[in-house]
Amino acid sequence: MYDLLIKNCQLDGVAADIAIENGKISAIGKITSDAAETFDASNLAALPPFYNTHTHAAMTLLRSYAEDMELFDWLSNHIWPIEAKLTEEDIYIGTRMATIEMIRSGTVYFNDSYWMPQAALRAVRESGMRATLGLLYLCNPSGEVPEAAQRANEALKAAHNAGDTLINISHTPHAVYTVSEKVLRDIAKQMENDGLSVHIHVSETAKEVADCRKEHNNMTPVEYLDSVGLINDRAMLAHCVHLTDRDREIIAARGAYIAHNPVSNLKLCSGVFDFERAKAAGCRVTLGTDGTSSNNALSMIGEMKFAALSAKLTGNSPKAGKVGDIFNIASAAGCGFAKVDGGKIAVGKAADIMFIDLKHPVLCAGYDLISDLVYAGEPAMVDSLICNGKFLMKNHFIPGEKEIIEAAAEVCKKLKNI
Repeated sequence: MYDLLIKNCQLDGVAADIAIENGKISAIGKITSDAAETFDASNLAALPPFYNTHTHAAMTLLRSYAEDMELFDWLSNHIWPIEAKLTEEDIYIGTRMATIEMIRSGTVYFNDSYWMPQAALRAVRESGMRATLGLLYLCNPSGEVPEAAQRANEALKAAHNAGDTLINISHTPHAVYTVSEKVLRDIAKQMENDGLSVHIHVSETAKEVADCRKEHNNMTPVEYLDSVGLINDRAMLAHCVHLTDRDREIIAARGAYIAHNPVSNLKLCSGVFDFERAKAAGCRVTLGTDGTSSNNALSMIGEMKFAALSAKLTGNSPKAGKVGDIFNIASAAGCGFAKVDGGKIAVGKAADIMFIDLKHPVLCAGYDLISDLVYAGEPAMVDSLICNGKFLMKNHFIPGEKEIIEAAAEVCKKLKNI
């Protein structure tokens, strides 16, 4: 008996049933065997879901706070000061709110960097999503990680256990301008033994690159991080807007991942990532939303449209940023970093599946489903979502959603009064 049997869905334009057992896809075709649960997916298309490779999830509490500012002013004078007032419970609620938004828009995994990550662990466990949660490193003026951050990192490691099969831990030094060389080298040394990944903001702004060159013997952030041993096949490099040809060569040669965040980069005027050059160089490009203070949404559907359009702009060609490539960076491309054997609906693959409502008005023509998602998609198209063989959302219903929204609203009221 199967754990779950999906009946009558559209898979690659053909009607099919999908059987799921132990978190894996067991069979596809016309299936008559019994199952503990059966789901009628008539008028629904089954697709690989999204893997969001760069987030600051709890920033749902700060959506629309401190708008229309330069990045360094925004961070230093507004975001970091109010974040310092967030409690562990606040961060749990903010992250839980983020999981609701991501689930509603078809996302089963996110790669997160935020304060007090042990609070995010609790939220992810409750949601049923996959995630990589970061051990956060930001240095004080002496070049050391503050004791409070060290305690939070230890709390995450203590709370995480072998039973968290959907949740990974990574090292997440914030950036080359906030983390000392000593700490970066320490992280690289730790990675030789602990098997963890690393997640860091890289070459997000022209100022960051110029400052890095000035301080580190004319090396770009990529060259500098490579010199300390942090550009490798377990590295997720967020943004990478300002890359040289040599940077791209290094990233491709080391097998590192790039988290492309087009909406955040445009909103903060950081620049525009050159997707086609990165692709041509052989870089592993994925897609992320960044946080809701700099996006202001967590929808990978919306992110795909900006990724496609910005690729055409930088490539100066309507043939750049093809829909298949864009859907791939939003879905399958992130699976390697997430440590998921997914990204494709096939026997033996992880049972991560997104169901799209084919009766949605935008999809009535039906010429090209992926094109419609990339250029005209919206979260309301996602009817149901399965992660690891279990429903995160079924027929638009997410358990506990109302209570989570109410709790988040109360936290935001408190923050407004600070």
